[in-house]
Amino acid sequence: MKESLKALLDLLDLEQIENDIFRGRSPEERRQRVFGGQVAGQALVAAGRTVPANRPVHSLHAYFIRPGDPLVPIVYTVDRVRDGRSFTTRRVTAVQHGKAIFTLSASFQIVEDGPVHQAGMPEAPAPETLPDGLTRLTPVFGEVGAREFVTRRPFDIRHATPLSWEAAQDPSLATPESKVWLKVDGELPDDPLLHVCLMTYASDMTLLDTVLLNHGLAWGDKRTMGASLDHAMWFHRPFRADDWLLYYQDTPFAGGARGLARGQVFTRSGELVVSVMQEGLIRVSDEPGR
Repeated sequence: MKESLKALLDLLDLEQIENDIFRGRSPEERRQRVFGGQVAGQALVAAGRTVPANRPVHSLHAYFIRPGDPLVPIVYTVDRVRDGRSFTTRRVTAVQHGKAIFTLSASFQIVEDGPVHQAGMPEAPAPETLPDGLTRLTPVFGEVGAREFVTRRPFDIRHATPLSWEAAQDPSLATPESKVWLKVDGELPDDPLLHVCLMTYASDMTLLDTVLLNHGLAWGDKRTMGASLDHAMWFHRPFRADDWLLYYQDTPFAGGARGLARGQVFTRSGELVVSVMQEGLIRVSDEPGR
């Protein structure tokens, strides 16, 4: 198992400090703020630990309120909103410095039968035919920068469409959709909640990039800044985060300094397992460097 994955699993193993109160930490990295996927994943762990294992999560809705401070722990308080015969609802608040930085509502359901249909899986090259992250990122960041970036990342991510950094250099590559294969870089235990929390973490890694890709912008281009505002996910079927998953993403709208992106996650066999929506703040300066 890759060291970065071991570190992520450790981050998701929250410390319980009281009934329905948990504490999480951030990795020892040079970040200005806590990565949003980390907070969402940890909050879902906190919620899930107060729910019976026979009720898997089926949806979450979250708001990013304040930037997280990576230098201090995050306290997660869980409110047991409802325990019904079929559904369980939890509300989680993440707190730092006495203030809420993030809120999450999650709903869990017993396994039931009903009508079945799904959207079709888009065509995409097999992940094995695509260059790995180091190969793809080296022309963008150089070998040292690319190796540092990939080493820190607990997921094997392979892009079947242009990167936002590539489109920032060549506007002809701009497109409103993105196809990304991903899986954790190692084998995982058979813990359904863990696989869901890891996908929650990963869902925030490339989604807003799709908005930038459509406009030839990129994080780090010295003129674009942004942040996640809200995030919603629906979990349709069980899946494994250590198997290849196709994350198909597109952007239906941008305006008012906000961009909306949506995603669908498919297994290699074509099963739709997760749907995602995210809105982010996106501000672009006319003067690079400001």
